Amino acid sequence: MARWWWALLLSCTLVVAALGKEAVPATDDPALEARMQRIAVELRCLVCQNQTIAESPAGLSDDLRREIREQLQRGATDEQVVQYMTDRYGDFIRYRPPMNPSTVALWASPIVLLVGGLLVLVLVLRRRARMAPERFEPDALDDDGNPEEAR
Repeated sequence: MARWWWALLLSCTLVVAALGKEAVPATDDPALEARMQRIAVELRCLVCQNQTIAESPAGLSDDLRREIREQLQRGATDEQVVQYMTDRYGDFIRYRPPMNPSTVALWASPIVLLVGGLLVLVLVLRRRARMAPERFEPDALDDDGNPEEAR
């Protein structure tokens, strides 16, 4: 029985190794590769959505990294590459989208939610402060008539 498990483990390992994806070769120029990485960490993977294209294993991220390399090799600046990706995929591809009319809700929503939550908290606490003590549940009493301590 143990031989069967070892054979199964070995075959699974070989299958995984055979199906494993080969890494996309980096350029020979380390400065170009560093620029590509700097740009790639600023762009969101459209498949994963919670990873940058620099760290995503998705095929689309491989294609986007290759596209960045090609544009940089053609002489495009970092800003031109980011603008190309934004024009093609929209502001969503950027981890730090610019402030413009289409992204105002994105930038303002955390502040609006925080202020709204604080307003609700203040209103609830003020309402509770005005309530008569009889509206609250009485404290549980022990056998001697003293309030029980919380356990």
